[in-house]
Amino acid sequence: MSRPSSPNFSPLWQLTLARWRSFYREPSTIFWAFVFPIVLAFALGVAFRNRPPEPVWAAVLQGEGAPAVFGALERSGQVKVQVYDERGAHEALRTGKVALVVVPATATGPRTYQFDPTRPDSRLARAVVDDILQRAEGRVDPTKVADFKVDAPGSRYIDFLVPGLLGLNLMSSGMWGIGFVLVEMRTRKLIKRLLATPMKKRDFLFAFGAMRGLFLLGELPLLIGFTWLVFHVAVKGSLLLLLGCATLGSLTFAGLGLLTASRAQNTQTANGLINLVQMPMFLCSGVFFSSERFPEVLQPVIKALPLTALNDALRGIMIDGAGLAQVARPMAIVAAWGVGAFLIALKLFRWR
Repeated sequence: MSRPSSPNFSPLWQLTLARWRSFYREPSTIFWAFVFPIVLAFALGVAFRNRPPEPVWAAVLQGEGAPAVFGALERSGQVKVQVYDERGAHEALRTGKVALVVVPATATGPRTYQFDPTRPDSRLARAVVDDILQRAEGRVDPTKVADFKVDAPGSRYIDFLVPGLLGLNLMSSGMWGIGFVLVEMRTRKLIKRLLATPMKKRDFLFAFGAMRGLFLLGELPLLIGFTWLVFHVAVKGSLLLLLGCATLGSLTFAGLGLLTASRAQNTQTANGLINLVQMPMFLCSGVFFSSERFPEVLQPVIKALPLTALNDALRGIMIDGAGLAQVARPMAIVAAWGVGAFLIALKLFRWR
């Protein structure tokens, strides 16, 4: 009489359970999966928290007119200013101690600004300092303007950052947590021993992805809950849709991790392959700043990267309250990468 079908006897279930046990028994795995994303979110959230604008740094060259320029800039409260002789001013500008050197106007020449136009802080300092000095000398704007300072949840840097960190963590955990472990099993001859079992490659490899899905059930609430409590980062869209997108992203990067490690014979090779795959996405996929800053000619390639698509979908749900229709396209890109990576890994994987 045949034994009834039960999850307890499913090869995939048993393999997933074995992978789960091996992962949670490693303290380093627990740290990188659960603790590190929170530590990183806290550090970056504190570093880029909303606070008053930083003053610009400027130097005033000694000489005729220097006291008046120094006084106007100091009274503004927007400029940290010091008076230097010519050598000291040039040295301060060269070493980055100041962003701008102001040479006061004289009877023989106009006021001059010395700065490096390739430095954003120098261009900002030039605009701020000139505006202050022009107004101190009586300039009146021909057109009245008003400033509206935005400081609402959803518009802050931390709101942009958290979805990117979530995507980065899904990529890193999926590729390092699976690719590295798979290669380590191969170097310890553990995979070779499994050749004698009736285990299918499909079940063996998919168990890694299923384990990543289980880990996500702990990672996602911890990171989202922490940033909500500490930085008031809200999720405007559906939590269920966010979980679905994160799960799809987790499985996709698990597939990429399997692909990079499917033939690697040692950890050095695996490290190189994983870094080769991750580094372009780490730099270009909009984790810490918008991917739109890259040249237009690169945008089609950047948009096709799985981490870019995942970050776009996560930000759409968390910041804009996007629904399934709005995130369908980026998630289709993520799914295509995941299915392709897993099928190729299944083809390339060898027990020996």
